[in-house]
Amino acid sequence: MPERGPPFRADQVGSLLRVPELRAAHEKALQGQVGAAALRELQDRCIRDVIRFQESVGLHAITDGEYRRSSFHADFLEKLDGAKAAGRLAVEDTVSGFDENKAKEGKPFAPRAFAITGRLRHWQPIEVENFKFVKANTTRTAKQTIPSPTMLLRGGRAAVSYEAYPDLQEFYADIAGVYREELRQLGEAGCRYVQLDDTNFAFLCDPKLADIFRRDGYDPDEMPGRFADLINSVTAKLPAGMVVGIHLCRGNSVGQWAAQGGYEPVAEVLLNRVDVDAYFLEYDDERSGGFEPLRFFPRHSRKRIVLGLVSTKVPALESKDALKRRIEAAAKFVPLENLCLSPQCGFASTFRGNPISEEVQRRKLERVVEVATEVWGSAQ
Repeated sequence: MPERGPPFRADQVGSLLRVPELRAAHEKALQGQVGAAALRELQDRCIRDVIRFQESVGLHAITDGEYRRSSFHADFLEKLDGAKAAGRLAVEDTVSGFDENKAKEGKPFAPRAFAITGRLRHWQPIEVENFKFVKANTTRTAKQTIPSPTMLLRGGRAAVSYEAYPDLQEFYADIAGVYREELRQLGEAGCRYVQLDDTNFAFLCDPKLADIFRRDGYDPDEMPGRFADLINSVTAKLPAGMVVGIHLCRGNSVGQWAAQGGYEPVAEVLLNRVDVDAYFLEYDDERSGGFEPLRFFPRHSRKRIVLGLVSTKVPALESKDALKRRIEAAAKFVPLENLCLSPQCGFASTFRGNPISEEVQRRKLERVVEVATEVWGSAQ
């Protein structure tokens, strides 16, 4: 049977647990104890293995597990001339994370900001060679994840060099330019499936984190439109045949989370103004709110909503019946034909990974494929 195009009925967000050998080598490489060539050789071997793993559980969207990254977004953004990490945002009284019974709070976790120190420039391909490696090692659809362009907007005017950008419109234009260049090069390499990982939309759903944008001089009520305009300036010039999805994340670091709150503050703009083909929405627990904001999904749309109903943060395996009931509940707002299923996030947004085992990861991905096949007749 020919493969149906993405997003697939059973899909995934992208990052996967690193095997212990790779995790240890990555740690040593950060300390200067393992060279780049040796690390790359190990990554190549482990990525071939994780591709076979994804195929074995029945997935059709195949990633490299983000095995070459320290974090889902920083590695990409720091390869742009003019951008560098500027520490974590200060969020008063923000605590996050929980144990498997959701009985206690974990450590404080706040998002990272980036300082714009000069004109942004895409001076080299960032993920192109990594994509080519995946494509060469699978006959299924190679999926490329990259951080959303909105991730460069944190910190407000103070985070952007006045000397480099006296006019912020030039800054926004350069963000779009560097992203369009990366997507152009990915397209030339044969990439047809890209996912933008975005935490900012979801952070606007949390009053505490929305206050960060207010503190930085933004009007939180205007930010969904600003984010939409920036993303659309990137997707307006996509390579032919490229499908783009956006994943809304509430934070995912070693099993911890940063934001909570339903999608109501952003849903209308997100679902009607953001020009992408698919929305990967976290719905793994009560922090995500109900499905009611999905009422803004445009009628007769060909877009798809990928329901992130399976948690990557806790080891408990969701039952098939519970997942089917939740899909049925979402279908009251969005036609079943426009829905898909996935985990709520990646399993390892940083190289250290979430506090679950590889076996649990396998069972959860198998469960996604099982349920999708039973609901839609196919995992594709």
